[in-house]
Amino acid sequence: MKLLIPVASGLEQITKRQLFTLGYDKAPADNGRIEVDGNWQDVARLNVFLRSGERVLIKLATFHATTFDELYDGFYNIPWENWLEIDSQILMDGKSVLSVLAAVKAAGGVAKKAVIRRLGDKLKNGRKTFSETGARSVIGCSIFKDEVCVTLDTSGDGLHKRGYRTLAYSAPLKETLAAGLIDGTFYNPERDEEKPFADPFCGSGTLAIEAAMKGMKIAPGLHRDFDFLHWSCAPKGVLEQAKTEAKDLENRGAKLQIFASDINPKAISIAKYHAQRAGVENKISFSVADARSFFCPQKYGVLLCNPPYGERLSDEQEVQKLMTDFGKAFRALPDWNAYVLTSLPDFERYFGKRADKKKKLFNANLPCGFYSYFGKPPKDEHGKQ
Repeated sequence: MKLLIPVASGLEQITKRQLFTLGYDKAPADNGRIEVDGNWQDVARLNVFLRSGERVLIKLATFHATTFDELYDGFYNIPWENWLEIDSQILMDGKSVLSVLAAVKAAGGVAKKAVIRRLGDKLKNGRKTFSETGARSVIGCSIFKDEVCVTLDTSGDGLHKRGYRTLAYSAPLKETLAAGLIDGTFYNPERDEEKPFADPFCGSGTLAIEAAMKGMKIAPGLHRDFDFLHWSCAPKGVLEQAKTEAKDLENRGAKLQIFASDINPKAISIAKYHAQRAGVENKISFSVADARSFFCPQKYGVLLCNPPYGERLSDEQEVQKLMTDFGKAFRALPDWNAYVLTSLPDFERYFGKRADKKKKLFNANLPCGFYSYFGKPPKDEHGKQ
């Protein structure tokens, strides 16, 4: 099968490195999706192991369409009887970019009619109505420059829903984005598990928890459900094999140094609860503290944070002052690396230092800058940096 992995803009290369580590050497990216060859066992492995991919889709067909008739015929020609049941709950998910068929909702309606007609013709002697009380099947209809790509979503709920984050807190960071940000830093616990990691604006704890899961090699999808498990076309036992592989790779005894703090006691309470649910509460040191006074005696650490943005003018002015003070605190740690995700305009000016590297990312559809500051590297055994 051809498997497609949608990825947030800016995280393509990071997700490709994750795939390479999992053994997928060929993983070309196109139009926000990474494609790999695989079978049902790969469907299970990718859903369990991927940290930054958003979903795992099966690519069923591609065809050209500029009219609803062509769209209908293209969908009807797909052997849906091999994938769906007569009572499958069919949901449509679509998008259209630079295409004649720009009405996404109407296109989805036409596509679903073709699917139902095909199932009726092949499974129920022309039956046209269905109960849709069975397993959920989300069919994707993505049209780009009049080329239609048809997919079947094996994940169901997005892969960012690990299952540990259940309590609400303001402006949460998606788990998949958090994992991607971590992989974009020098934090590599597999090479140096005692390297300090800190988030002084931890909120509900997502960055620290994802860092701990990475350090302990806990697969993010280990304890959740996936839509493909409820399909008769999917072989039994593939998820159990993937989970066994994941558990064998875990390093529960990792000696991690992860620090998470926030000025709000409620945030720390929520973060601790989420860390407990994720099974990493013993690997994170939580504290109620002001980020402006952040300091750590250990050297060569990684500081990664997603500070408050400020949507109203008064809030933005407060954030500007906060970033100025936070920049001063960071400069007291000359051998640390810092990474900041923020939508604050002119962030570098307020932080007091030009970033060594920056890239554009999106957080909840909000354009942000991801600013990287590199500290002094550690010396080798010969005293050279």
